[in-house]
Amino acid sequence: MATKTIIKPAKSPAAVGPYNHAVRVGDLMFCAGQIPIDPKNGNLVAGDIKVQTERVLQNVKAILDDQKLTFANVVKSTVFLTNLADFAGMNEIYSKHFTGDFPARSTIQVAALPKGANVEIEVVAHF
Repeated sequence: MATKTIIKPAKSPAAVGPYNHAVRVGDLMFCAGQIPIDPKNGNLVAGDIKVQTERVLQNVKAILDDQKLTFANVVKSTVFLTNLADFAGMNEIYSKHFTGDFPARSTIQVAALPKGANVEIEVVAHF
């Protein structure tokens, strides 16, 4: 049976609930949804969907970096948006981080996200 390893990167913002940043099982890492929290002060970043998506992906990158992975290791992502009208702006920033072979992805509109965020992204990565 594969061992479950809890991942709590020092460079990540603190979790806003009872969860871990990521969990590794075997060759897969399941990353909790990241919202646009500035790890320096714990506050939600101000700005439009592009600014918020950039911060979210920097938070995802901190988790990947901690495990010596890159966005190329991501095999699945899920994007949660509070407004699907922000889809194009989110995609513009997303495509700058995920280059080449994009992971499988789902995008879902939700009624609300923690702390009033407009975007949340979770990923599954392969070692």
